[in-house]
Amino acid sequence: MPRGQTREGTGRGGILLAELGVPLRDADERAAIYLTNALTGWGDGATISAPKDKRVGDGQMHSTLLFPEFAEERDAADRIKREEQILVVIGNPPYNGFAGMAVDEERSLSDAYRTTKLAPKPQGQGLNDLYVRFYRLAERQIAERSGRGVVCLISNYSWLDGLSFTGMRERLMEAFDSLWLDNLNGDKYKTGKLTPEGKPDPSIFSTEKNREGIQVGTAIGLLVRTSEAADPPRVRYRDVWGVSKLSALADDAKQRRITGYLGLEPSVEFGLPLVPLLVEDGYPAWPALADIFPWRTAGITTGRDDFVVDIDRPSLQARLDTYFDTAVSDATIAQSSPSAMRDTASLETGVQRRRALHGKGLDVENLTQFVYRPFDVRWLFWEPDTHLLDRARPEYRQEFAGQLWLAAVQRNRKDFDPPIASRGVLAYHVIERGAVLFPATRGQSGTLLDACSSRPNLSPTALQYFESMSLAVDGDRLMLHALAVMHSPLYAARNLGALRQDWPRIPLPRLRGALEDSSALGVRIAEALESDEGIKPLGLGTPTSATGTQLDPATDLAVTARWGIAGRDGICMPSTGKVTERDYTAVERAVIAEGAESLGMSAETAIALLGETCFDVYLNDVAYWRCVPANVWRYTIGGYQVIKKWLSYRERALLGRDLKPEEARYVTEMVRRIAALVLMQPELDANYERVKADVWEWGTGGTSSG
Repeated sequence: MPRGQTREGTGRGGILLAELGVPLRDADERAAIYLTNALTGWGDGATISAPKDKRVGDGQMHSTLLFPEFAEERDAADRIKREEQILVVIGNPPYNGFAGMAVDEERSLSDAYRTTKLAPKPQGQGLNDLYVRFYRLAERQIAERSGRGVVCLISNYSWLDGLSFTGMRERLMEAFDSLWLDNLNGDKYKTGKLTPEGKPDPSIFSTEKNREGIQVGTAIGLLVRTSEAADPPRVRYRDVWGVSKLSALADDAKQRRITGYLGLEPSVEFGLPLVPLLVEDGYPAWPALADIFPWRTAGITTGRDDFVVDIDRPSLQARLDTYFDTAVSDATIAQSSPSAMRDTASLETGVQRRRALHGKGLDVENLTQFVYRPFDVRWLFWEPDTHLLDRARPEYRQEFAGQLWLAAVQRNRKDFDPPIASRGVLAYHVIERGAVLFPATRGQSGTLLDACSSRPNLSPTALQYFESMSLAVDGDRLMLHALAVMHSPLYAARNLGALRQDWPRIPLPRLRGALEDSSALGVRIAEALESDEGIKPLGLGTPTSATGTQLDPATDLAVTARWGIAGRDGICMPSTGKVTERDYTAVERAVIAEGAESLGMSAETAIALLGETCFDVYLNDVAYWRCVPANVWRYTIGGYQVIKKWLSYRERALLGRDLKPEEARYVTEMVRRIAALVLMQPELDANYERVKADVWEWGTGGTSSG
């Protein structure tokens, strides 16, 4: 135990122990506990050479003139950092993705993780999280200075598989012989704090007063280095779920028990994820979506949804007419539409409004339909001059022209959901946070997209693919093929681990007929995503009165079953709503059988796909949509139930009115469209099997057996 020179050097820990009745043995002995910034002061002394009354290099704002004991504490800690051999590093570092100010020594700790040798380069801002610095500090002390030892940290679990941490994982796998990983889950965003069985899965830090604990998932990383790091290291992983995870870990420790771990062989192609990776053998060789369609943009980012977006065109135009009225004051606008006059760091809304009003009025041509969420089309004021949009995306506007766009995300927060295709204007959050839009065709540089200037948005290798089959280059065809592949449940299930990591990878069929058949399926998917045109009515999801009488559009169409509630800043928060699950009636089974026959499918197969039960989905106590098949009701895109999400925005307390008859019928249309997508799944799976059995070898023009 380090010793001080005087009794005053016993440190604050020694004083506390004495007060608790367990003093240290010797008068000059101190507890080996130091008040210090653990991230700094490990160098050769250069970082601690400032005058004592000015030193703030270790992040502790103090004055030795007023508190000399702080200086003694700091100096003792610095000596330990520079002179003692560190063999064990344990802790629970802070989770904070916005680290704020930090001295150079601390801030530079994550620099070692910003480059890679073999793994894909890091993406995003995850390395700014404070806990990353502690991992780097521990790695440096154990692997580079002591040469042996143990690190055990509990932290945010994003480093296990996040795209920002490819360099971090690569470094840690080089530095340590063994990595033992306990994924404690409990994540609000990825799993909704539920186990795979749907039971509660709170944070490891839950308490009686705070049962949910922190929002993010956590993991314990136990990293061991014996002498020289093994190549490759031994990686062991296990999931720990449920409400009793803390007691389960404590029991394992008490019994000295090591059970339930899986051996992992992290894949370089997918960034060395330290989680189990479910993927088919041929998948890594297929091109990623971004390799096929090289140019992409983000969707429209509004930021002032309550002002520039509306379900009703007349309501949106009325707000904008007021905004562009020179007789209306800024204060009046702020009262009726607060977000329109909310200043930001880069925008003074009052100045902006005066500029917008100077010599111009509202151009109604800038009111456009807008795919706000899947199956949820609204109206948008899309006009870049006023800067009312956070991101107007002029490059998107230039390329738009009603062409086919594929909206996808590089990495779903939850399990993989298929992307959507649309010829409408798409929101940035159309699927989930940060949708990326791929066009099938591009305009020539600096020109609006038209028939004379268009060119396919295809990479050189994708162009080579068409050439190899003597086919005319067709971006739409390849995009629709990709859409069909990604909507196959078999594709998602067999490659779920890889799909959680990065862009979906798409097998390209070697045979022309396979490509044509696959793209034809993609056409049907795209049509169902856009409208119900051509979809046979199944008699499902019909607006119905609980009283047995005909619904009165004037009184019965208010959504009051608590599907949505108002959150902070006007955000709509989904709520529970009201549904009743039941068996199909004989009549409903007969209707489904008739529809299945027209598709060349047995009634039994159709019901197995749609779900063995159905839901009656209530608007209010009087009206409901009758017989929404279970798998239609549960159908998700971006982790959200499509119909439930649509309803949440239309709660009367949020919408300010009842549904219109055509809106009530639109829910029935959604039921038909989603049912059509669900019933296509066997065809999509068979198509995926056919395509991957004989693929074109990306980049060589050769063939592969699958």
